[in-house]
Amino acid sequence: MKIPSNMTEEYVLKIMNKVIDKTAAKYVFYGYSIDDIKQESYIICIEALERYDEKRPLENFLSSNLSNRLKNFIRDNYFISTTDSDRAKVIQPAQLDYEDKIVDSFEKYSVRDEDVDSSYLLQNIDRLLPASMRMDYLKILDNVYVSKTRKLEINEKILEIMQEIGYEEG
Repeated sequence: MKIPSNMTEEYVLKIMNKVIDKTAAKYVFYGYSIDDIKQESYIICIEALERYDEKRPLENFLSSNLSNRLKNFIRDNYFISTTDSDRAKVIQPAQLDYEDKIVDSFEKYSVRDEDVDSSYLLQNIDRLLPASMRMDYLKILDNVYVSKTRKLEINEKILEIMQEIGYEEG
C-alpha cells in the first residue's frame, strides 16, 4: 500500500474505513453481503492510492473512486448484454437458509401450530417479497442502515406475507 508522503498509515486507514463504511452499504446486491462489498472496497481503495494526487483531499478521492468502481463492477457483471450473452447474468433473489425454529415473540401474530419451521417461513418471505423491497430487506438482515419509513413498509409487507401463510392476528 502506497502511503502519501504527507500522511501516516493510521490516518490513511482511518479515512479508508470512513469512506468504506459510508459507501459500501449503498452497493449491496444479490450474492454479496455487506462484508463481501467491504472487502472488495478495501482492495479498490488500496489500488487507488497508487493514483492519488496529493493536492486533492484523500476522502473525496477515495469516495469517488470507490463509488465509480463499484458501479462498474455491478454493470459489468450483472446486466444482460445483447452482444455478450455468455457473460450475461440475471439477478435473482437469493434463497435464505435458516434451520432453527421460531415462535412469534411479539405476540402480534400467533401461529396455528406452536412453532413454525423458520426455513418454511423465510422461503415464503423470500418468494413473496416484491423485488423492489429485496435490497433494503437484505440490508436490514445485515444490520445496515435503512430509513425508518422504509423499514415500516417492509415490516408491513412481511406481516401480510405471514398472514397469507398461516399466521393469524393474535
